[in-house]
Amino acid sequence: MPVQSPFRRLATGVCVAVCLALLGTAQAAPAGNDTVALRVDATAKSTPLPHFWEQMFGSGRASLALRDNYRKDLEAVHGATGFEYIRFHGIFDRDVGVVYRDAQGKIAYNFSYVDQIYDGLLERGVKPFVELGFMPPELSSDVNRVHDFWYHPNVMPPKDWAEWEAMMRAFTQHLIARYGIEEVSSWYFEVWNEPNLAFWGGTPEKDSYYELYDRTARTLKGVDSRLRVGGPGTAQAAWVPEFLKHVHEVNAPIDFVSSHVYGDDTAQNVFKTNENISRADMVCRSVDKVHKEIVASPFPKLPLIFSEYNASYANLPNVTDTTFMGPWMANTIRQCAGKVDMMSYWSFSDVFEEQGVVKTPFYGGFGLIAADRIPKPAFNAFAILHKLGDQQLPLKSDSALATRRADGTVVLALWNYAAPVGDTASYTVGEPKGGTKHFDVDVKHLTGQAQATVWRVDQTHGNAVATFDQMGRPAWPSREQIAQLREAGKLAPSESATLQNGKLSIDIPPQGLVVVELH
Repeated sequence: MPVQSPFRRLATGVCVAVCLALLGTAQAAPAGNDTVALRVDATAKSTPLPHFWEQMFGSGRASLALRDNYRKDLEAVHGATGFEYIRFHGIFDRDVGVVYRDAQGKIAYNFSYVDQIYDGLLERGVKPFVELGFMPPELSSDVNRVHDFWYHPNVMPPKDWAEWEAMMRAFTQHLIARYGIEEVSSWYFEVWNEPNLAFWGGTPEKDSYYELYDRTARTLKGVDSRLRVGGPGTAQAAWVPEFLKHVHEVNAPIDFVSSHVYGDDTAQNVFKTNENISRADMVCRSVDKVHKEIVASPFPKLPLIFSEYNASYANLPNVTDTTFMGPWMANTIRQCAGKVDMMSYWSFSDVFEEQGVVKTPFYGGFGLIAADRIPKPAFNAFAILHKLGDQQLPLKSDSALATRRADGTVVLALWNYAAPVGDTASYTVGEPKGGTKHFDVDVKHLTGQAQATVWRVDQTHGNAVATFDQMGRPAWPSREQIAQLREAGKLAPSESATLQNGKLSIDIPPQGLVVVELH
């Protein structure tokens, strides 16, 4: 769970016509530019590339799902990516009102808001990835022990395990009664959130979480064995080997493994080393670590789900608000492919209140869509990366990905990774450093006279932040300014050209992402 708090870890022929259409000029690439020569065989043997990066998104706490702006952002992201699952915190928090005690002190349940929340998701084509937490104050062993998030979730174990188990039983029975077991068995149930950080107050930390997991997983399976349950949902890719060892020893149910990582987590926290791992590499290094841990465990075939990830866990405007996210995301897809079943980008929207009510549209929030329904460059990056095929073609490059769709269409992602302009919580206005990358692409065995359709996300394409800067970054944009920002944030129109002999040339500026469809 991202938060800044005391608890958080701080030589090819090129067609002139294509150059005109794709480069915007007939001139050759300037001397000194970084040139990338790519050779792709459209008929080569491929490997599966399920769209693991866009199957699930995270969001703020459960009650936000009742809001109109949340639901509109959900519809926008679902329309761009077709994602299947959403995960959020706090389905048992007080503002959802699941648990109460009557006048005689007897526990009772109210699933009114739960139903409205889940109905709203399902009506929009999205299923819940149910994070089971946090502790209802009525069940908590310490009502005063809360996390420092603005909405202060309770982080303690229950004072009576029987009451927790009864709530789990009633909750899942209600879901099945309302939605049917065929539907609910397609959901995921994850036990808690980041128990290795301040989101869990049990002691000893690990053993008390194991008890929570064992009791919860067995209760769910007792309701219906088809329910999918897993964990440990740890931060910093932690605990997986020992957690799986424990689950095996006590024969607790488990259907998937989940964990989290962010691009600015440290090597010390994740790997217990003193390396300097870059933001570009941290997420997939961590995915690889956990993937190998599962393979070496008593459950080598368990699915791996990173139920939170992003380039930063802090609110860094020069990271999550900017065009930096396009190349970072494409590179993450390249590195993580084949090692993870599903990843949940944190988060789909800046309808989000962990640090309090959002004060300005671009503050470094985690969402793809800023406040006031303004698309960020990251939204457009996800939209064009959605066009990738589901088969990966061989290509040795750290700045390109080649894919093929079932109909034979070749889709390329090309990018120019450049560091954030300012890597602090204070926004720094300026152009990304680095030179333009010149790509010479030669695709063999394309059928007929191939056409290239090109989508871009960079400083001048699909970037509302540039317009926001020109406005002077107003804290409270007017309605007219919001309309201008929404327009500036739209995905730029595609470019097109006819290829000659499968060759094309394209220039990409620093922090630029390009997706090319060859058909």
